[in-house]
Amino acid sequence: QVQLVESGGGLVQAGGSLRLSCAASESIYGASDVGWYRQAPGKERALVAGVSRHGRTNYADSVKGRFTISTGNAKNPVNLQMISLKPEDTAVYYCNVVLYSASGLIYNYWGQGTQVTVST
Repeated sequence: QVQLVESGGGLVQAGGSLRLSCAASESIYGASDVGWYRQAPGKERALVAGVSRHGRTNYADSVKGRFTISTGNAKNPVNLQMISLKPEDTAVYYCNVVLYSASGLIYNYWGQGTQVTVST
């Protein structure tokens, strides 16, 4: 079972920047959708940004122009650069990898999350 571990979260002032990274316990090979989700207190987990296995990128409207998702490699599949952070960006951020194996099986991997707190 692949484990994902996020890093790069922390406390930052409004207007600041953070870069989130996602590390896999073992290399992930194959067609994958990758993405970042976040969950604020009292809210449901929601997609922040994603890259499909077809190369299409999408962002939540609230982060467009401020966040940039990038794919990495088999051990670090996805990163998220965040600039111009706002207090409403405060949440636990999770990386996600959906692997479409050659056998037809689909594997859905989640990290444990990293806290991002943006102060005023």
